[in-house]
Amino acid sequence: MKTFERNKSILVAILLFLTAATLIFASPAYPDTINNIESSARIVYLVEIEGVITTGQKNFIERQVDNAMEMESQLLIVRINTPGGLVDATMKINELFLNVPMPVAVLVAPSGAIAGSAGTFILMASDIAAMAPGTTIGAAQPVTISPEGAGEAGEKTVTFYASYMRNTAEEKGRPGDIAERFVTENLSLGSRESLEKGMIDYLARNVHELMNEIDGKEIEKLGEIYKLNTIDAPIVQDEMTFAERLQNWLSNPQIAFLVLMAGVLGIYLGLNAPGTIVPEVGGLILIIMGIYGIGLFDVNTTGIILLLLGIGLIMAEIFTSGFGVLGTGGAISLAVGAIMLPIEPFMASEWYPAFIVTVGGTVLGLVIILVVVVQRVIKSRRRWTGGSEHFNPPEKGVTVSELNPEGRIKARGEYWRARSIDDSTIPAGTEVKVVKAETLLLWVQITKNEKTKNDTAEL
Repeated sequence: MKTFERNKSILVAILLFLTAATLIFASPAYPDTINNIESSARIVYLVEIEGVITTGQKNFIERQVDNAMEMESQLLIVRINTPGGLVDATMKINELFLNVPMPVAVLVAPSGAIAGSAGTFILMASDIAAMAPGTTIGAAQPVTISPEGAGEAGEKTVTFYASYMRNTAEEKGRPGDIAERFVTENLSLGSRESLEKGMIDYLARNVHELMNEIDGKEIEKLGEIYKLNTIDAPIVQDEMTFAERLQNWLSNPQIAFLVLMAGVLGIYLGLNAPGTIVPEVGGLILIIMGIYGIGLFDVNTTGIILLLLGIGLIMAEIFTSGFGVLGTGGAISLAVGAIMLPIEPFMASEWYPAFIVTVGGTVLGLVIILVVVVQRVIKSRRRWTGGSEHFNPPEKGVTVSELNPEGRIKARGEYWRARSIDDSTIPAGTEVKVVKAETLLLWVQITKNEKTKNDTAEL
C-alpha cells in the first residue's frame, strides 16, 4: 500500500511538471493589454530587440508577427539596439519582414543605440526606417575568425552579402550604392547623415514620436495600400516566453561553448567519483544543451571535429593512465576547435576578442582541474590503499616465522599472512613494514631500523 501511495505521488508530480512545462513552452502568452482594447481600435504592435540577434530572438519575432496578424494590427514597430547577430536568424527575420502583409517599421533607439552589422540588414528590410538622434548604423562587412583572430571574409562572401544588402535596400526605395558600402567598405552612418542620404525615412526619439510622424502615411506592400492612423493608437507589447529566453540564451555562441564545457567537466568529475550520479546526469544535459546551442549558428567542419576530438580525449583520460597527456591534448583540441568554430559574418568584430577570452579562460580552468585531478590520482597510486572501513591492516609488525618468501607476522596482537615485497627471505623476529595489502595477505619489507641493526651487527 505504501509503495502504491509513493508511486502515485511520483506520478502526480510528473504530471504536474509536464503540465507546467507545456504551459511554459506552448502557451502563446498574449499580453494582458489585449483585453483592454476595443475591437474597433487599430492597434500598433511593438517588439523590442536588444543584444545579439539569435535564434531565440528570431522565434520571438515570428510569434509576435503571428500575434499582430491575428489582432489585425495596422503596423508592426520593431525597436532595435544590437551590435550584430547570427546569419541564419537575420536572414529569416528579413524574409519575414519582407513578406508579412502588414507595414513594418524599424526604429533604432534610444539615443546611443546601434544597429550594427545584422541590425543594418534588418533595418534595410523595413517598410519604414527610423533612427533616434545619436544612434548609428552600418559596419556590416562580413568577418571570419581563425586562430590568428578576426579578419575580413573572402571576396565571394563579401560580394554575396553586398548584393543582398543592395537588393534589399532598393526594394524599399533606398540608395543601393550606399547600402552596398555598408558591406564592402564597412561604412557607418549617424542618424542625421542617414536621413540626408535617404537610408532612413524619419528621425524619432521614441516610438510615440515615430507614430506621430507617420500618421496618415500610405504604404504600398505586396500589391496592397496600407494607410496608417497611428496618432493615439493603442500599443500592444509582449514579452519573451521562458522557452524563447532559453533559446536566446543558448544560441549565443559564447554561452553555448561555456555550457558545453560545463557538461564535459560534469561528466569528467562524475566518472572520477563513481556513484555520485548527479555530475554525470547534469553533465549529459549540459552537453546536449551546448550542442543544441552550437547547432544554431553556422559552423566550421574542422572546428566541430576538433571539439569532438577534444571531448573524446578528455573522456579517454578518465579511463586510461594518461597522466594528463590525453587530457591536455583534449584541452588544446577544444581551444583550437572553439576558435575555428564560429563563422558568423554578421557578428560585430568587437565580439570576437571577447569570445577568444571566454575560450581561453574556460580551457585554462579545465586544464587546472585536470592537473589537480591527475596529481591526486598519481599521489593515490603511490600511496597504499587501506580497503574498506572493515579491513584496516597494520602499518608494522614482527615476523613470527621465516618469510621465504611467505610466512606469518604478528601485529597489533593479531597473526597475519605475509610475503616479502621483493621475494627475499626475512628471518623470524624481524621488524617489518607493511607496504600494501591484498585481501588478507600483507606485503612487507624490512624496516630501516632493522636494516641499521643488521648492518651494525655485521660490523
